Amino acid sequence: MSKPLRRDCIPLTLFAPAFVHYCQALAQASDEGIPFLDTKPPNPERPTLPWEQTTEWLTPKAHRFRVAHYGYPEVDPAGWRLHIRGLVERPLTLSLEDIKRRKAREQIVTIECSGNSPAGGLIYNTKWKGAPLGPLLKECGIKPEAYEAVFFAADSGNEKIRGADYPQHFARSLPLKEALRNDVLLCYEMDGQPLEKPFGAPLRLVVPGWYGVAWVKWLTRIEIHDRAFLSRFMGRDYVTIRGEKQGDQIIWRETSVGRMNLKSVVGRVTRRQDGSLRVMGAAWSDGTPIHRVELKIDEGPWTPVSLHRENSHPYCWTFWSYEWKGASPGEHSLTSRATDTKGRVQPAADDPWITLKKTYWEANQQATRKIKI
Repeated sequence: MSKPLRRDCIPLTLFAPAFVHYCQALAQASDEGIPFLDTKPPNPERPTLPWEQTTEWLTPKAHRFRVAHYGYPEVDPAGWRLHIRGLVERPLTLSLEDIKRRKAREQIVTIECSGNSPAGGLIYNTKWKGAPLGPLLKECGIKPEAYEAVFFAADSGNEKIRGADYPQHFARSLPLKEALRNDVLLCYEMDGQPLEKPFGAPLRLVVPGWYGVAWVKWLTRIEIHDRAFLSRFMGRDYVTIRGEKQGDQIIWRETSVGRMNLKSVVGRVTRRQDGSLRVMGAAWSDGTPIHRVELKIDEGPWTPVSLHRENSHPYCWTFWSYEWKGASPGEHSLTSRATDTKGRVQPAADDPWITLKKTYWEANQQATRKIKI
């Protein structure tokens, strides 16, 4: 390509020939797939990404996870409205057509569930289209005392709070500086098609670099508040409990799940025609660029792998590969770790950052995959 890719979006019509060749190479029928020994049978009731079959930059619909906290609500697009209220000078009520008439933005972004396991499949990469949220909020006239934006969904249920029952809608908040980013979208299309019900139709939030719980589906209302919003899904659930050893004490902290952590995974191993093996995987982060990925085979040294950056974007996964020659027969363990440009390193499973975490959210430790050749 004659000019570099913009960091704020991917030109969807321009795919580097080298990357296309790489994806074709991944899917070569002549390459024999070597299964992982820790692979679990798929659950047809809960679609996930099968890493061993992942050969495409964009994830097929059949492999995209979906989560509903109060079930999947019935929303009539014709009668649906988005209400913007709270600390704004000019409250708005918008139809879906009103939002579609606004300037649209398309971007490819990776979404990961905060409950994804170290080598789990609750992650996918796809193309999203919608209206940027930031300009719309600015048009409403945000008042000076505003602190954050709160996003309410159509799905609802009853919650017991301090002994009493209260009807509640699923809701999450974002700091204003995050909500005002141009790449946070009011999304109505996914992979070039209208958003479907399991993925939040008619409108959902897209928050690049944040775990999927922040991407509120079936969006109906946005409120601007002057204080922190604490619902079940911010103050009591989707909370990470993590300790830090300080001298003879452990200081325990509870933090609400937010930005994605640095992570990588060994996703696929194939045997080539010449008998060598190709190890492939992916790495991703909160938007901080991936500096390097390394692979450890059994108890050997950490070895750099090749990063495939032709369509690199800070909010998409980066594919990587390693040519493994001279592998001996028997069982082997494969572990990857990523490092970002801020110097942060994906933690090992025995790192205190992981061992002193008492909830399963945000599991970004190095994952060891086992194969037999």
